[in-house]
Amino acid sequence: MTDATGAAKAAAARQAVRTYVTPGLRLALGTGSTAELAVRAIRERYPDAAFDCVASSGATERLARELGLGVRPLRGEDRFDLLLDGADEVAPNLDLTKGGGGALLREKLLARLSARRVIVVDGSKLVPRLGTRAPIPVEVVPFARPVLERELGEAGLRPALRTGVAGAAYRTENGNEILDLRPSAPVARPAELDRALRDHVGVVETGVFVGLADRVVVGAPDGAVRELGAGGSPRSGRADPG
Repeated sequence: MTDATGAAKAAAARQAVRTYVTPGLRLALGTGSTAELAVRAIRERYPDAAFDCVASSGATERLARELGLGVRPLRGEDRFDLLLDGADEVAPNLDLTKGGGGALLREKLLARLSARRVIVVDGSKLVPRLGTRAPIPVEVVPFARPVLERELGEAGLRPALRTGVAGAAYRTENGNEILDLRPSAPVARPAELDRALRDHVGVVETGVFVGLADRVVVGAPDGAVRELGAGGSPRSGRADPG
């Protein structure tokens, strides 16, 4: 991540926290570098406030605990006031590609349990269609992965197994593997692709997030911030430093 990208993400994270976070909220926390900045911004703005948080990954949970945020396991009855998360791609209608950090299943579940979903990105993540700049992750059962590689390859989706340490297959915190898909053309109908992928036996979840963002906060390196809303007009401004 370049200094300019980091500055843009930090500006967006501060603005999202300033606008949408108040003490006492039930918060769902995403995964990745931008979500980490949002978690840090919460504690910077509210150093002593209490929050009830559930995190989508061990990394986010550890950070939240280090900062003194109240983070706990997911409960069956949980509903959240606000989800704060990043994205790999954002389409004009706020459909998303997510899962670059490997937590797509947990992120999608928390998004569905949240009353408001605020996505924090830098401007490079805005695309005309999903699949333009980032692969589309699919979480799969390891036993089924060889068959899925063949089936998805025959569908023209060019799957690649995500690897981790020493070239071994990357494992999610759910014990599954990830196939990163590179469609031959950007995705015209994300909802149809999501359904088609989940029809394959062995696919656990997809990184196609349709209708799961209410606001997208977009930061620029100079600190300028604008917001995109589902069915709302854009807003522009500048993040304050606190």
